[in-house]
Amino acid sequence: MVSTSATSRSATAAPAGAGQPRAGKLPPVVYLLGAVAFLMGTTELVVAGLLPQVSAGLDVSLSQAGLLITVFAVGMMVGAPVMAMATLRLPPRATLVLALLLFAAGHVAAAASSSFVIVLVARFAAAVATGTFWAVGAVVAAGAAGQAASARAMGVMIGGVTLATVLGVPLGTAGGQLLGWQGPFWLLAVLALIAAVVIARQVPAAETRPQTSLAAELASLRRGRLWVIYLATALVQGSFVAAYSYVSPLLTDLAGLPEAVVPLAMFGYGAGALAGITFGGRRGDTHPFATAIPATTLIAVTLAALTVWGSNGGLAAALIVALGAFGLVANPILVAQVVRATGPVNTLAMSLSTSSFNVGIAGGSWLGGLALSSSLGAQGPPLVGLVIAVLALAPLALLATARRREAVR
Repeated sequence: MVSTSATSRSATAAPAGAGQPRAGKLPPVVYLLGAVAFLMGTTELVVAGLLPQVSAGLDVSLSQAGLLITVFAVGMMVGAPVMAMATLRLPPRATLVLALLLFAAGHVAAAASSSFVIVLVARFAAAVATGTFWAVGAVVAAGAAGQAASARAMGVMIGGVTLATVLGVPLGTAGGQLLGWQGPFWLLAVLALIAAVVIARQVPAAETRPQTSLAAELASLRRGRLWVIYLATALVQGSFVAAYSYVSPLLTDLAGLPEAVVPLAMFGYGAGALAGITFGGRRGDTHPFATAIPATTLIAVTLAALTVWGSNGGLAAALIVALGAFGLVANPILVAQVVRATGPVNTLAMSLSTSSFNVGIAGGSWLGGLALSSSLGAQGPPLVGLVIAVLALAPLALLATARRREAVR
């Protein structure tokens, strides 16, 4: 879900000394960063499929277990813009290695503890590390690829998180069901340590990053349209995350399906998300709001159907797949609108785009958890998501109107 805002730094600001790859071939470091993006994309939502196991293991309610998703999103909200500024003058290699070490430490602490509070803190630390990675990794990948191939390099990083949604999250869910919810956390920690060693060897120590001033970064935030885009991003994201964060109780408690079906439904969700992102990316440049507004409307329709007919097992599983297909269509479109409003080299503006996605994840998962623990039960999360989706149509309509007015001038 953070993937679509991974264009936080463009190759128009490529690091000095970055090697220029041969035409048609990206350097290995780009694929390495894409693999790390896969790890970080997997950890963000793997908890969604393991809520019953986490709830039982930590002796908390399902809605409290959902806070592990919320707190990760909050950590990303803080980590992306703050670390984008804080690490401007640090060597990229050192920053990436430190981020991966913190990421690994957070997962070890979470897996080794039986205290819910400690696991919450560990998830927050891992999320800050993820935000740091996105603040630095994109500029390293773009600089290594060179200006002519920077868009492809960003595509590899975004593809890493998209692949995490398609494969990493459902595989992590299946593994957690077999080995205990701590299993995926231990594995992610080990893989992060391996990645840290490889990055320490593959990213050149002499790489530097272009310097910028805080005043220039803050000046990019003075556009009112930018904040409407952020609002739309948070609301669209929050709408489907409110339901998807509780996919396990939705399918097992409400629809009466066995736990083994959950990772399969999550795989279908991921496949739908991949198709949705691809569709949104292809149509977003030419018909941004003629694509985003119908997709958001379909999110609302899907969530309404899940609220009313979610007790039908087969239909509920199909609606989860549809939620993935419609939910992520607007993501690349809204990131592109931030670039259109500020330009691709405004680090803070693009980092806040990452934050706005995570505002939606945090708010949606928190409100969905409140609804789950209310008298609404498992019908609560999709109902909350439906309300948020309807609200999202307002800022999207404002942006569409402004775009039409510009076209007339």
